[in-house]
Parts: sequence; structure tokens; C-alpha cells
Amino acid sequence: MRIRFAYRSYRRPFRQPLSTCYGAWREREGIIIQLTDVHDRVGWGEIAPVPWFGSETLEEALTFCSQLPALLDFDQIRAIPNHLPACQFGFESAWEEIWHEAGGAGHEAGARESAEKKTGYTSSMTNSVLLPAGKAALAGWQKFWQHGDRTFKWKIGVADLEAELALFQELMAQLPRNAQLRLDANGGLSIAQAERWLQVCESLPVEYLEQPLPPNQFNDLLTLSAQYSTPLALDEAVATLEQLKTCYQRGWQGIYVIKPAIAGFPSHLRQFCQSHAIDAVFSSVFETAIGQQAGLKLAAELGNCDRAMGYGIAHWFNESHENPSDLFTTAD
Repeated sequence: MRIRFAYRSYRRPFRQPLSTCYGAWREREGIIIQLTDVHDRVGWGEIAPVPWFGSETLEEALTFCSQLPALLDFDQIRAIPNHLPACQFGFESAWEEIWHEAGGAGHEAGARESAEKKTGYTSSMTNSVLLPAGKAALAGWQKFWQHGDRTFKWKIGVADLEAELALFQELMAQLPRNAQLRLDANGGLSIAQAERWLQVCESLPVEYLEQPLPPNQFNDLLTLSAQYSTPLALDEAVATLEQLKTCYQRGWQGIYVIKPAIAGFPSHLRQFCQSHAIDAVFSSVFETAIGQQAGLKLAAELGNCDRAMGYGIAHWFNESHENPSDLFTTAD
């Protein structure tokens, strides 16, 4: 089956800059792709690179798209190289959407059965809400709590260590007893700083500390995981499926934060997660509704249903009813 291919780039400014140890992220850029079969069935996909996590850059993705012909077949999609994981995700997600609409299997029957068994989880899936870094978190969680959210995520490693620890303890004192808090360092702590955080967390109910050290300090991460009671999660270290496989083979038994939009082919990720019992939390890369929908489908199939998924990020953008697919209704 050959399909028509078109693409458009987009740019979405954050409502306020997102502060992490990488610096301030001010706008989200990406690509929306449209695949259309001979029966005019349309599949939408999104390419949302995060190069500082190890994916391709937006420029590399645009170059790849510009070199493709107007008509594609599935073999061309499956041939997308591993150094373009966001492209792999976007194209195969769009293809699967057409395939499912056409009544195709899309993937193994077992995957469908697994998704059907988790229908209740799909309908009741909860998300962790990403709070602003620093002091703004102290006033930022209440409105989400009133709306029913119970899990929150806070970026650390952004400011002075002792100042952040003081804010953290103040935040924990504010949060209701049945709230869950996740800390995310984005690999920006030293070993001494990570140990300081974990020492403070020993007496406080933190759900987990995410990627305290850079990915290249994997052995140190294993050591910290064994020494402290607060669970550790990998994020940057498992950004792509190949990295995820490597960490699993090297013995990681903690939590895996999976960002499907930059992990590569959904079918390959699905196959790995169904074959290996891992504690998986699926998470956003601030993609549009198109990429989120594809990611949430995978989360419903493969994620740990006892944990909130990481898609509570809509409040970081200005409210808009614009559909990303509307990009294709206007001239270039």
C-alpha cells in the first residue's frame, strides 16, 4: 500500500519559560505529518525532537522529511534509521492510525488484548502535573489539587542546593498527605548533591527521584539506588529504545521514564515492554495533541497502571482550541 505524504512545521511558545538544568526552554518546535491512503483515510503523526535528550535535531528531521517522495510505502518507513528516533515515532504512529482504521492488525493480537483488558485504566488514567521550578511551585499546586490531580512533579538542580532543599521541605509541608511528589533533576546533580537530596528524602514520602546523575554515571546510579530507600528513575539514560535495552541488560531494576515520542518505532517499544517486566512511566516531551494521543495509547498498553503518567503539561501553553492538523488547511 502506497500513501501520500505531507508535512508542516509548527512553533508553540511556552506560557512561561520552562527552567531545567539545561537552561530555559521558551518554545516548542516540531513537525506534524499527514499520511493519506488511496481510500482517503488519514493518519496523523508528530515529530517532536529533544536533541539534548539524544534525539535528532529539528533541522535533521526537516531535512529528512524534505528528501522523502510524495508517495511512501511501509518499507520506507521501517527503513528510517535509528539516529532519527522522533521521525521513527511520528511516521509509524501515523501509519498505524491508517492501518487500524482500515481494519488491519497493526500489531500482535496480544497487544490488542492487553489494551482491551486495560480499558478501565485507559479511561481513568491519571497524570502527574509538572509544577514550575523554584518558589513558584508553592503557589502552583493548589489549583490542580482542586481539579482532582494528586501527583506532582518538580524540577530540581536549577538553583542553589540548600535553597532548593528548603523550598522542597516547605512544599512537602504544604502538600496533603495523600499527594505524590516526584523530583526530576534531569541529570544535573553531582554525586554529593544527589546524596544530599536522598538523605533529606529518607524522612519524606517522595514517590521517586528522577535521573539525579548524568546517564554516563550509570554505575553510580546503581549504587545510589541500593543505598537509599527513595526509588530512583531513569529518564535521559533511557531516552531511546536502544538506551533502554542497554540499561535493562546492565541490571537496572528501578523505574523507567519513557518518552515514546523520542524512543523510536512504537512497534519496537511495544515488543520490548511486553517481553520484559519493567516499572514504566510514560511521559510527554511537550508535544501537541497528535503526539500525545499516540503516546497515551502506548501508556495505556504498557505503562505501570499503579503510577500516574507524565502528561500533565497542558497548562504550560496558552489555551487554544486550534487543532494541529489545521496547519494543512492553509497555504505554505
